[in-house]
Amino acid sequence: MDGNFVPNITMGAPILTWVHKNVPDIFMDCHMMVADPAKWVPEVAQAGGKSYTFHYEATSDPEGVIAKIKEHKMLVGLAISPQTPSSVITDSLGNSVDMLLVMTVQPGYGGQKFKPECLEKVKELRARFPGKNIQVDGGVGSGNACQCARAVIIPNAPRERS
Repeated sequence: MDGNFVPNITMGAPILTWVHKNVPDIFMDCHMMVADPAKWVPEVAQAGGKSYTFHYEATSDPEGVIAKIKEHKMLVGLAISPQTPSSVITDSLGNSVDMLLVMTVQPGYGGQKFKPECLEKVKELRARFPGKNIQVDGGVGSGNACQCARAVIIPNAPRERS
């Protein structure tokens, strides 16, 4: 979080560098809620980032950001916010990334209420990209985790306990 794409600010490359130095085998999955995602790619890669997820809404050139992330030998994730239709993820975009992330809350704030309507996007993306790693982020807890699992990964996940 850079204070621009979302109003909050969180840890950056100096903390990633410290973590990588002290826990060298850790897989650092970096979800970048930043206004200029291409700008941060080299710094995150140098700090030990292994996966770099950026927001579709943060760039006018998602293909360029994807190419830059791959150039720096990181896995690529592409996130969409609740108001963004899943149709923005074209077959070309979806097939060029390692992971898709559907935000189920507005990016940048903790403690928000889960938006179940976002799972329709997950189901649509799952149908279009059956082998793709798809994640959800925001407001997931014991009351909706099984619902998310059924939409994202497991067609016959167990139901919530009553």
